[in-house]
Amino acid sequence: MSRQFLIFVLTSGIAAVANIGSRILFSRMVSFEWAVVLAFPVGLLTAFALARLFVFGSSGGHVGSEFYRFLIVNLVALVLVWAISVGLARALFPMIGFTWHAETVAHTIGVLAPAVTSFLGHKYYSFRIN
Repeated sequence: MSRQFLIFVLTSGIAAVANIGSRILFSRMVSFEWAVVLAFPVGLLTAFALARLFVFGSSGGHVGSEFYRFLIVNLVALVLVWAISVGLARALFPMIGFTWHAETVAHTIGVLAPAVTSFLGHKYYSFRIN
């Protein structure tokens, strides 16, 4: 594992805490499924700022272009996060009788799932050197 990947994992962990924490707050107002989607921008903005500052730096291009590419990579990841989170919380966990903080555990697993693919997407697409 490279130093860059380890820093990415650390900063992504911070963004994941922001994502999961905001999802817990949103879950007080809307369904779990919608809360996962609403928490996405919180984690996204946190992840973008940290990745640009500490992991990849600027590509030399416009920050708006970097953010757009970052968003594309994360929208792909969102599909995976949502499918895993909701699939675990609504299907697998009830089937096996798992109830201990089921939504939080499911969402945490979902958020962690795209770590490697997101790193590669951001390294070679979002923040590629122009």
